[in-house]
Amino acid sequence: MESPAQKTEHALTDTAAEPPKKSPLGKAIGFILVTVLIYLGFSVYTGLGKMRGALETFHWWTFAAACALALGNYLLRFLKWEFYLAKLDVRGVPKFDSLLAYLSGFVLTITPGKVGEAYKSVVLHDRFGIPVARTAPIVLAERVTDVLGIVILIVVGSFGIPGGLLWAGVGGALVFTIVAAIASERLSMFLIGIVEKLPFGAKIAPKAREAHASLSVLLAPKNLIVPGLLSVVAWSLECLSLWVILFGFGEKVPPIPCTFFYATATLAGAIVPVGATEVGLFTQMQAYGVQDSHNTAAMILVRFATLWFAVLVGFAALSILRLRPIAKR
Repeated sequence: MESPAQKTEHALTDTAAEPPKKSPLGKAIGFILVTVLIYLGFSVYTGLGKMRGALETFHWWTFAAACALALGNYLLRFLKWEFYLAKLDVRGVPKFDSLLAYLSGFVLTITPGKVGEAYKSVVLHDRFGIPVARTAPIVLAERVTDVLGIVILIVVGSFGIPGGLLWAGVGGALVFTIVAAIASERLSMFLIGIVEKLPFGAKIAPKAREAHASLSVLLAPKNLIVPGLLSVVAWSLECLSLWVILFGFGEKVPPIPCTFFYATATLAGAIVPVGATEVGLFTQMQAYGVQDSHNTAAMILVRFATLWFAVLVGFAALSILRLRPIAKR
């Protein structure tokens, strides 16, 4: 039986003759190992004894609250998923099954750029016969509107913090570049034409053209407003998860700086997937004056509450989905 990562890769490429040597699952495992080393490095730097002492006085109800805030983030982003499905005229998927399919993508959310979340499109294909190339572009549209929402949060959180507008400018430029590239049909078709000349390109190009048609709809300016607003609210909840966990250590860092710290670290993680979020959180909290032992422990706990909790939710959703009957085609 194929793993979710293998199914995602095979469905997206449709090249059965010679699959790529490295699957998203392999990349995810590599990411996990690097992340564990990063956590260990910060723990040693801070002092294991000091961090253990910090955790002994930590109010664990705040960790539960952070997980609840992260869950709120996932549910709001599910509304984006439903918005995109409606824009692509994807019908006949019951809302509960759609929710489970969406959450199942979190199984591979630890892949760089969260590209493994395209697995939810594989689920829709397996259960409802919806072509993967039609819905997989939703993942890119989600990332674009996520960055858009995060940029807005950086601007909100940057008041009184040096360098805030620089990060906002970087994120804004990234969003503009992606949207402009997709909007230019001539450029997109030129790039797809180059792909078509590569090995296996003849099989990939038709799916790329279908995906571009979906992306053109999803990233039309009028279709950025609702998902962008949902992203602002959704990611503000995860920003508050950092504030709640710091409160659990007795650190009185206001919500606005926490919003800036988490949003900029998240944007850095979108650009440099491995370790950038953790380093960004640690260095910014350290510069703000958060005690080192609290800083390291808070960084690790907030990543468990927002990243690794998502993986757990994904596995739970996938397990429930497997118990449900497959729709007749």
